[in-house]
Amino acid sequence: MDLVPALREPLRQPLKSVLGPATAKVMAEHLGLHTVGDLLHHYPRRYEERGQLTHLADLPLDEHVTVVAMVADARLHSFASAKAPRGKGQRLEVTITDGNGRLQLVFFGSGVHKPHKELLPGTRAMFSGKVSVFNRRLQLAHPAYELLRGSGDEAEESVESWAGALIPLYPATAKLESWKIAKAVQTVLPTAQEALDPLPEALREGRGLVSLPEALLKIHRPHTKADIADARDRLKWDEAFVLQVALARRRHADGQLPAVPRSPRPDGLLTAFDDRLPFTLTDGQRGVSEEIFTDLATEHPMHRLLQGEVGSGKTMVALRAMLAVVDAGGQAAMLAPTEVLAQQHHRSVTEMMGELAEGGMLGGAEHATKVVLLTGSMGAAARRQALLDLVTGEAGLVIGTHALIEDKVQFHDLGLVVVDEQHRFGVEQRDALRGKGKQPPHLLVMTATPIPRTVAMTVFGDLETSVLDQLPVGRSPIASHVVPAADKPHFLARAWERVREEVAAGHQAYVVCPRIGDEEDEPKKSAAKQAAADDAEKRPPLAVLDIAAQLAAGPLKGLRVEVLHGRMHPDDKDAVMRRFAAGDTDVLVATTVIEVGVNVPNATAMVIMDADRFGVSQLHQLRGRVGRGSAPGLCLLVSEMPEASPARQRLTAVASTLDGFELSRIDLEQRREGDVLGQAQSGARSSLRVLAVIEDEEVIAEARQEATALVAADPELTGLPGLRTALDALLDEEREQYLEKG
Repeated sequence: MDLVPALREPLRQPLKSVLGPATAKVMAEHLGLHTVGDLLHHYPRRYEERGQLTHLADLPLDEHVTVVAMVADARLHSFASAKAPRGKGQRLEVTITDGNGRLQLVFFGSGVHKPHKELLPGTRAMFSGKVSVFNRRLQLAHPAYELLRGSGDEAEESVESWAGALIPLYPATAKLESWKIAKAVQTVLPTAQEALDPLPEALREGRGLVSLPEALLKIHRPHTKADIADARDRLKWDEAFVLQVALARRRHADGQLPAVPRSPRPDGLLTAFDDRLPFTLTDGQRGVSEEIFTDLATEHPMHRLLQGEVGSGKTMVALRAMLAVVDAGGQAAMLAPTEVLAQQHHRSVTEMMGELAEGGMLGGAEHATKVVLLTGSMGAAARRQALLDLVTGEAGLVIGTHALIEDKVQFHDLGLVVVDEQHRFGVEQRDALRGKGKQPPHLLVMTATPIPRTVAMTVFGDLETSVLDQLPVGRSPIASHVVPAADKPHFLARAWERVREEVAAGHQAYVVCPRIGDEEDEPKKSAAKQAAADDAEKRPPLAVLDIAAQLAAGPLKGLRVEVLHGRMHPDDKDAVMRRFAAGDTDVLVATTVIEVGVNVPNATAMVIMDADRFGVSQLHQLRGRVGRGSAPGLCLLVSEMPEASPARQRLTAVASTLDGFELSRIDLEQRREGDVLGQAQSGARSSLRVLAVIEDEEVIAEARQEATALVAADPELTGLPGLRTALDALLDEEREQYLEKG
């Protein structure tokens, strides 16, 4: 998007040209703020009121107050202390009066010098601080103060405006306190008057929203709470609308692309596959399949999101779409995020298809095609054969990892791309695969993480959405319980007994740990993650290798225990999964490598160690690995966190419901501030600052409507330079990875 150079100013000015290189460097390193616009959009987290003007005689204890008074007396005391053993410690005691009562102020150490010079007897000032008691007398320790110069009306006006002001408190870091940010904002705030407004005037006036310069002024320097409300209402619309315009333009551009219509042949591969299914598809699966088949039959590429509950049969729906495309003479590719998952999909697809997956082979069925697997760790001969099968069209279906994207991989006629667990792929990877078709292929994105409607409109806003919320017949309920290992260690002993009971009944179990355990090879934590870990964790997370050894020698002695984690050789991982799927292993101790797609119906129990270290959605995903057969599932969430802690409450929420959509709302409410769109690397900024994707559902829905109408009428946004500038700022490299889900 070309911008007129003039539009890059003044909010595009680098901070170093306004604040100086030292301050600008700290802002860039610690908050990811580089330009004047970045700083103006770094909004206060909350506001503190200095308090109402209060008579000294009526001061409430432990509350923040503002008083106007005259200095009656000021005394500087020296004393000895550990830091100043020779009596050089200093304490300034100031007595103030308002004519009705007296109050003591106290300042210590280096904070003494300025007030000692300024707070002379007879000086009138405003004092603001928290009321405490010392030696049975009320006092303010280290209060903020503002000298009242002038007299009469001027002084009174100063009193009212200062005492009633709302003090903005900014998201800050140890290296950059809120008041320093406030000072920097004060410096650049005049520039806000020249900010280009991204909202079309008709939309702004129609909805009664203030202008962008006014909103920036009111959010940083509000006089009243109404100012803050006005500013937030306006800035929410900016975030929602600019984002929805970006998505609407993408939908519009995709809608202009040509695609080859792909309709299944009557009595072809899809019909043959349906005929051999040993079960009946659910109404949900049939309904979603029809939506997909309708899209595939059009002359523009399908862009559809298929989301559904864990175990709702998304893979079956995706496979039927792939077979429909093969029926129509094309090829279909499924992209999986890990080798374990790619191998699992390949195994389950070939098993479900049987002789229909043996195209070109002796014994293959009439409509059969070839199903190939392509991963980075394949041997040279197998890889060469797979590549040949793809380029000749011999293979109708390919399942693979990012190895599918490499330049050497060529398709005969790629008609459909299915992306499993989209959030694990960058936009460049997805586009590279789509570019391998003669014309843009149809696209089906699958996610097993249920998404609230607002997030679907925001994160996946350029895709049509299909939802599978009905579990296939025969799926068993999963009982979930929190095991408080610290409070009740005998509960954990009972958990291992339950695992033994499941194995004795002919079933299998998973034990999940947050860490692998060979520390020397563990990836180094970022400084921010390490700080959070140091803060929250008294011991390192439990590790697969340690727990597996302890279990095999202790409570699960005599059972066949194996380990699975991401740093094993792919062949070893595959061998472990095959043994587990075949029932040759009783207990699999694993990391979250089993989180999605792993399907072993005989596995009925799961014990998640240090469960509080996993997110809500991740726990729901993991739990979905059990209860996949006819026997009921059991999921035990082990935690040492105290009962009243937020972490334990999160686990209780997971244990209380199997509804993934409900859990996704809980997850989102806890994460707040729109970080569903991804955090910048600094961790200090998120793409949504005032828009809350749950509370502001209505704003997002209305913004989507307005954006769609605007883009339909004027895709190039001619005559809206402010909107184009805002889009350019939004669609930087980081955000594109989250926006371009289609």
